[in-house]
Amino acid sequence: MRTALREDHEQFRDQVRKFVQREIAPHHHAWEKAGVVSREAWLKAGREGLLLCAIPEAYGGGGGDFGHSIVVIEELMRVLASGPGFPLHSDIVAPYILAYGTEEQKQRWLPPMARGEIIGAIAMTEPGLGSDLKSVRTTARREGGHYVLTGQKTFITNGLNADLVIVVCKTDPAAGTRGISLLCAEAGMPGFTKGAPLEKIGLKAQDTAELFFDEVRVPVGNLLGEEGKGFGYLMHQLAQERLMIAVRSPVVMETMLEETIAYTRGRKAFGQAVFDFQNTRFKLAEIKARTVACRVFIDHCIALHFEKKLTPEMAAIAKLYATEAQGQAVDELLQLHGGYGFMREYPIARAFVDSRVQRIYGGTSEIMKEIIARGL
Repeated sequence: MRTALREDHEQFRDQVRKFVQREIAPHHHAWEKAGVVSREAWLKAGREGLLLCAIPEAYGGGGGDFGHSIVVIEELMRVLASGPGFPLHSDIVAPYILAYGTEEQKQRWLPPMARGEIIGAIAMTEPGLGSDLKSVRTTARREGGHYVLTGQKTFITNGLNADLVIVVCKTDPAAGTRGISLLCAEAGMPGFTKGAPLEKIGLKAQDTAELFFDEVRVPVGNLLGEEGKGFGYLMHQLAQERLMIAVRSPVVMETMLEETIAYTRGRKAFGQAVFDFQNTRFKLAEIKARTVACRVFIDHCIALHFEKKLTPEMAAIAKLYATEAQGQAVDELLQLHGGYGFMREYPIARAFVDSRVQRIYGGTSEIMKEIIARGL
């Protein structure tokens, strides 16, 4: 029995699960081929109330809390729907606007984001820089009523579909972290272009692209928060972002464990079901124990976050533990499928390749260890 989520969260789950089964799962293979989710899926999700669940109703959101966002993440992961970038749009981009935006910015961007008419992205990573946000090379110089934005970003989720991109840039390159600001670039601005979909080993339906900014004139009114405060804003939001990644792990482990139990019961080898070999049962028992431990710990972290007690260190522990556990579990479960585990038509194969990036984005496992080590 889970204790972190309330009854209203579970009632919302029924609605989300039906939507995912009806509007996401049947189309996901086509999106994997295309490398991008159709905009119609975003509009349908908006009409269904699946976007910006935790944003106040005054700004077009669902008026719920992070528990409703968790339900959306979990139900997408239950069918291994890597494509729709709803969580990043709803629970990373929108909270930045809600927390740091002006009233005019919130009224201008959040309602159409909730309807799926504007798709949001955040552009942090640059070629060659990875997790080192302090060293971003993208710059924005002030010229009258505009900032002139120049630089390149990569690995941007929702990059192709994005209508609104929060760009991490330096408005004062000589000031170090105190010179980092957040600018909202909008699709169609002259000089703002998007590269082709990046060819990834996993998350094939997820819209991931490079973004290019060539002397893009961004109105001063598109500055998010205060100039030079961007690095602090990023650090403040990272705990929730890392918890969002960790939340995916238990549900993937649970789903793939169930799938593997069913597979090994039906698969015959040497005259008996693969499940009936002691090695198989013991391996499944080990993974079951790790899955339960992961579920209980992550739910504990969810409860802490509801109480605003989730520290950056605990969020780092959650991401490190959950994503490493997921990676180990899906690898071992794939092994129990034998050669069929290497076939992409089997869910375990997709889970295997999609799980690998969990230990990289949102801060690598090595970065998580460094954060945890500072508190020892």
